[in-house]
Amino acid sequence: MLNSAEDVLTESPSAIAKEIDFIGLPALMTMAFNNSVDFIPTGTSLYERVKTNPGDANALLDMAIYLILRGEKKVALSMQAIALNTQQVFHYPRRVLPVKMRVLALLGPGDLMANSPFEFLLDDQPVALDLMYITPELGLPQSIPEHDVLLVAMSESEQNKPLLAKAATLLTGWPRPVINDPTRISELSRDGNCAQLANLPGVVMPTALRVTRASLELCCQADDLACTLASQLGGISYPVIIRPIDSHAGNGLSKIDNLGELSGYLQQSAEQQFFVAPFVDYRNADGLYRKYRIILIGGAPYVCHMAISQRWMVHYLNADMLENASHRAEEAQFMADFDQGFAVQHANAFAAIYQQLGLDYVGIDCAQSADGRLLIFEVDSNMVVHNMDSAEVFPYKKIQMPKLFRAFAHMLARRGGITL
Repeated sequence: MLNSAEDVLTESPSAIAKEIDFIGLPALMTMAFNNSVDFIPTGTSLYERVKTNPGDANALLDMAIYLILRGEKKVALSMQAIALNTQQVFHYPRRVLPVKMRVLALLGPGDLMANSPFEFLLDDQPVALDLMYITPELGLPQSIPEHDVLLVAMSESEQNKPLLAKAATLLTGWPRPVINDPTRISELSRDGNCAQLANLPGVVMPTALRVTRASLELCCQADDLACTLASQLGGISYPVIIRPIDSHAGNGLSKIDNLGELSGYLQQSAEQQFFVAPFVDYRNADGLYRKYRIILIGGAPYVCHMAISQRWMVHYLNADMLENASHRAEEAQFMADFDQGFAVQHANAFAAIYQQLGLDYVGIDCAQSADGRLLIFEVDSNMVVHNMDSAEVFPYKKIQMPKLFRAFAHMLARRGGITL
């Protein structure tokens, strides 16, 4: 395992190679996702490019993505920093010709959760996509690519809040349409979402509170735990779910039923701040949990996936969708019926969410409550939306996902006054 970027950049360049195309996230993640035989050789090739030419920013950024996918985050971020100090704009190869629209995405530094992976949505569209990075130290580059729309890709996080504020200042009076106002993105924290959405018609969103370790430790010291927990957490009582601030994909997420579990959780976590929310049992009559990922594009809902599991903590990769043909059949039927079923049933809720958030693109992880309302777990602009699943195992996704991608491209085109 590499320990720092210097482990790669130790030799003087033997030659200044001609710039080679940027590979980018979709191709690299697809290799990793499908355990492609090309993944390791591609990493080796990038390694050699960086060793030969430490000024090859395309190779540096691709190598950073590759290392993040390998789990080597520390060295990946140091290599990313070198890439961004070398160059701030990265041009994707034009895969679909002729190009009918030019999109410029604004990103910040960080791992794969730091920015929305919009590249997946535009990979097979007649679009020229350029990535432009800013950092806490770097403002806009001197030369900005021509574009029809600018897409803010930076996601909400504690780390990104200052950068989103910086982006909002830089984009004031921008001469092209801006998709996803950075000020609106910065409001998508878990507690911010609760404040915005909890009282909307047709919506249920359990209150998420920011809680310090000190407050939770005080709960553990009390004799009357339930009473103390309620007083410390604004009336929330067991069972609760807890996660560190800025955690995603179930990392650090636990369901806590009693004093012993809370104490044990704190002993295993070094974090100082957490989100705590009441646990909602959203099982269906058959005892299974169903969680949906819905994407709002210009306010219109599109289904990304439905995960079915015996576990309350549902993520698509842990929901045995790959192994269970009956679950896949149900997901396929759900997708086929979505526009006339789920989308109509929750149309008022989706419309209210769109109006409240004011974002052209946003994802919703949700379920359906026992009384038929939309039960929201998370709302964010950086949810992974892709078409990497096997066509043999998930043939219905090869129908649904391109529909979502086309809708995204057409939304951008409408905003930019372009005809695709």
